[in-house]
Amino acid sequence: MSLVKFLFSKSFLKQIVLAVVAVVLLCFILLKWLNVSTNHGNFEMVPDLKGKSISVAQVELEDNNLVMQIQDSANYNPDYPKFSVIEQDPIAGAKVKENRKIYITLNPSGYRKIRVPDGLIDKTFRQVKPTLEALGFKIGNISYVDNLGKDMVLKLSHKGKPLEAGEKLAKTSVIDLVLGNGNRPE
Repeated sequence: MSLVKFLFSKSFLKQIVLAVVAVVLLCFILLKWLNVSTNHGNFEMVPDLKGKSISVAQVELEDNNLVMQIQDSANYNPDYPKFSVIEQDPIAGAKVKENRKIYITLNPSGYRKIRVPDGLIDKTFRQVKPTLEALGFKIGNISYVDNLGKDMVLKLSHKGKPLEAGEKLAKTSVIDLVLGNGNRPE
């Protein structure tokens, strides 16, 4: 039997038709199984969690068949209450599948503590001000005393207490400065 005769024989054509039917049937069964197992077309709406406490966020997510996953805290944001949600992923209003993890970022209890840098004493106000502001501190009251170094930083204080290099203060703390006025001390 030649190859051409075999390709057009009834037994070969019957086998090809059976193979095509089996593949089509297998694809149909697979697609139906995928629709059922993945809940195709069924979505949950992600609620808006921003500004809400952890317990309220947990209840809202459970009501929507979603799972809460807490990420690290971010930088303190004074616009939100302590330990409340300040970011979420996916965003509010997104459609997701049931039991999807919603990643939330919490607002810490306050600004993080920053070390007061060394070497600020006996430098000019012009040098010290940008250094302190770059670290997140605010410049408070500036007072002057008799000292030959005009605008030279002589003392740092916070809430009336003298500051030493290396002490830690919360970011946005107000630091008061005592500067020289350029006059000879008597």
